[in-house]
Amino acid sequence: MDQQKIHGMDLYEELNPKTFRTVGHNVRKVDGLGLACGLPAFVDDETFPHLLHARLLTSPHAHARIRSIDTTAAEAVEGVVCILHAFNTEPIRHTTAGQGYPEPSPYDTVMFDTKVRHVGDKVAVVAAETEAAAVEAVRKIRVDYEILPAVFDPEEAISGEAPVIHDEEDFSGVLGSDPKRNLAAGIEAELGKIDEALQECAVVAEGRYDLGYAQHCPLEPHSCISYLDENDRLVIKTATQVPFHARRITAQVLKKNIRDIRVIKPRVGGGFGAKQEVILEYICGAVTLRTGRPCRLVMTRTEEFITARTRHPHIVKISVGADKDGMIRAIKMDALSNTGAYGSHGLTVVCNAGSKTLPLYNKTKAVYFRARAAYTNLPVGGAYRGYGGTQGYFALECAVDELAEKLGMDPIEIRKKNHIREGEGSPVFAVLGEGKEGIEQTLKSCELDACLDRGAEAFGWHEKRKRPPDEGPVKRGIGMCALMQGSGIPEIDMAAATLRMNEDGSFQLRVGATDIGTGSDTVLAQIAAEALTVPVEKIQVVSSDTDHTPFDVGAYASSTTYISGGAVKRAAYKMRDLVASIAGEMLNLPSEKIHLADGKAVSEDGKSLPFDKIALRAYYSQNQQHPITSASFYSPESPPPFAAHFAEVAVDTETGQIKVLDYVAAVDCGVAIHPRLAEGQAEGAVLNGISYALTEEYVFDGNGRMVNSSFSDYKIFSMRDLPPIRTILVDSFEPSGPFGAKSIAEININGPIPAIANAVYDAVGIRLKRIPFTPESVLAALEERG
Repeated sequence: MDQQKIHGMDLYEELNPKTFRTVGHNVRKVDGLGLACGLPAFVDDETFPHLLHARLLTSPHAHARIRSIDTTAAEAVEGVVCILHAFNTEPIRHTTAGQGYPEPSPYDTVMFDTKVRHVGDKVAVVAAETEAAAVEAVRKIRVDYEILPAVFDPEEAISGEAPVIHDEEDFSGVLGSDPKRNLAAGIEAELGKIDEALQECAVVAEGRYDLGYAQHCPLEPHSCISYLDENDRLVIKTATQVPFHARRITAQVLKKNIRDIRVIKPRVGGGFGAKQEVILEYICGAVTLRTGRPCRLVMTRTEEFITARTRHPHIVKISVGADKDGMIRAIKMDALSNTGAYGSHGLTVVCNAGSKTLPLYNKTKAVYFRARAAYTNLPVGGAYRGYGGTQGYFALECAVDELAEKLGMDPIEIRKKNHIREGEGSPVFAVLGEGKEGIEQTLKSCELDACLDRGAEAFGWHEKRKRPPDEGPVKRGIGMCALMQGSGIPEIDMAAATLRMNEDGSFQLRVGATDIGTGSDTVLAQIAAEALTVPVEKIQVVSSDTDHTPFDVGAYASSTTYISGGAVKRAAYKMRDLVASIAGEMLNLPSEKIHLADGKAVSEDGKSLPFDKIALRAYYSQNQQHPITSASFYSPESPPPFAAHFAEVAVDTETGQIKVLDYVAAVDCGVAIHPRLAEGQAEGAVLNGISYALTEEYVFDGNGRMVNSSFSDYKIFSMRDLPPIRTILVDSFEPSGPFGAKSIAEININGPIPAIANAVYDAVGIRLKRIPFTPESVLAALEERG
């Protein structure tokens, strides 16, 4: 290989992960010690003099107009300072979706409206000297509601016969919006002639797959504190995934200049997409602007379930056809999402049900996809890990499994024959993006075959397929699926990074990237350290402060390692050049003859200068300057990670209980910057997906009120429920990614539902097509089968 140098680094070194000194190693998390010691780090750890405590009043009705609000009794409660509602605030139409501008979500929301559209919709906020006073005052607000007819079923909602949920005159929609028909958004795309292609197929698998509501359940609820700084600028400390989007949307709603608002993200106790939403920031800010005092607003757990955001329920109808040799020739998918009362992320999530799934099998003659997001009078959908891919893969991977059975093929074999490969593209890439046309892409890395092989070997797939059926009421079965996702949103997502060299030769890395417990501060420090040939301890990370860090879209779309990491790498390479240039002056050599190694600038003849001497020269001696570099990164592509998931289950035919006995996830995420963190991301996503598959369910009464809005009644898997999960990181190298990396955060939540469903079929011969797979649903399916 040519030993040419790029920014002072050997090209061979960059392309050979075996030479990496920091990337690919399990370094200590940069924030690990403080978190382990329980040091104050989160929003609700903060306190201020004269702090006001705020509480929300939410709607008890699914659909109603507010005739009047009487706050007389509430204002008489001792300690009440401020009450805001629809009749004393300005209705600025916006979206709460923390997305890039212009947001691909309808402007259908105001801070407080004279119409409520779901149980839990915001009606008012009370700010008081104590939390107890705020709670008491909320109870004493009297609201005169005109109850309106409600609709809870998405198919009924778009029928043309249902009550209109958004009848406001200033509604501003997106692609496919038709508020008179309760359509928040929609698209339709066809490649080839789908009906002809399906008719020509030797076998076709069809089905309807239903996925319900789910909550992210972060341990830390939505939390926000606002105050005025010494210059009367509004400062908001908030548990957010999107500080810069939060600043922009807050400025829009409060009619303030962006320059007059600062948003700071401290440590965040989990997000999973829930905090890609701007819900509390402008309410807290409005209280502070109205009173001049700091304000704290923290959601209750019930509010997290019904007032915050959820996964979008979906109905996915699918037809997949193959020829007699097992080549998939036609895929038809129709996805209808329930976006709830507002259209936050409605278009992009339902689009992703197709755009993240359909390119996986690229040997088709025809593909059809229709996506619609329906308004209903139920809680609001939003971003959630998997972001539509979870819904789409349930249908696709169960249908492919059914095809394999009809053809007498091993489920692995049919996927190997059909999946996209390195050097290939898919016409779906260009047609379907996130709420718009996509971008043509050709894969530069794909190790899905290796994922299938290594996962099958570790799981014992071929051996388990040969074992005889179980005797007795408990039957074991195995299932699997294949997956792909993406790394950021191509030609939309952008991040920036700044590096400053300190006088002791260490570096400060400033990034707008948002660590929400994922370890991104550590991963980005590793990328900088690798490029600068120093240990991670020499990189000080400052992140997520709109005043003091450069722009970043935030933590979503599996973008941080790839997009933010790309910006860090560029900034670090610029710093390499700058350090080499200063060292060259000191050694009377051109910078091209200087390279960096082990925290030193080294010449071709072996002379070296440690970074601290170079820094002191730059600061104080000659040609003084502050060694500082900045870079931005956006990508024209979104390289997919790939995964193969394998599940073994035991189904009790007497009780209907499903127990996961073994789970293997083999994942191609490029070079894993921090393998242990990558494994943690994969295993956390798998457990999240198993929980969604087996137990998580919103239960509503006939009036649209959730009746199980607590951890006592809403069952999520905990460590006590943890089945054996094994993660295999399959080596690959993505040339467009920082040091070969791709994403890993989202893809693995998409596997448990289809893998478990396919395993249940293998065990007892029933195809479950609605989640959660409860004992009741298993028994009903067994009875129907006979």
